[in-house]
Amino acid sequence: MATSAFPPPPPFYRLYKDYIQNPQSAPEPPPPIQGTYVLFGASYTTDDALPSLEEQGVRQLYPKGPNVDFKKELKSLNRELQLHILELADILVERPSQYARKVEDISLIFKNMHHLLNSLRPHQARATLIHMLERQIQRRKQAVEDIKRRREEAQRILKEALAKLDGQ
Repeated sequence: MATSAFPPPPPFYRLYKDYIQNPQSAPEPPPPIQGTYVLFGASYTTDDALPSLEEQGVRQLYPKGPNVDFKKELKSLNRELQLHILELADILVERPSQYARKVEDISLIFKNMHHLLNSLRPHQARATLIHMLERQIQRRKQAVEDIKRRREEAQRILKEALAKLDGQ
């Protein structure tokens, strides 16, 4: 009995058998998915909205609203996290059986910090794009300057060659 290292291709490859002679014979691709869809039993959405902490069932530790000072709130949460970690170390030394509550508090702080950082992703993407475009402009200007310099050098060499030919 012979075995194959790879499974056979899916049967819809036959739809493309005349593609080389007639590229129009291939079926159109399916339209993009809009809204909610299920994949491997989990429900997903095509909306890129960051769900709020309340929607995720997590208590929000920083002020609500659009005018959040991310730097200040992240520093505050970081200080609070350091304090809770020190308290956890004390609890583990003095009362090891009561560590669970402190671990939950630390988890809550981490979730809030993570949510704040995810809220900054659009700004990060915008800044990265601006940086990439500025680098492209810089490289193109440098390429133009290099071409101008080489053109001037080529003109100088041609003038020298013409002067030598005229001098003979």
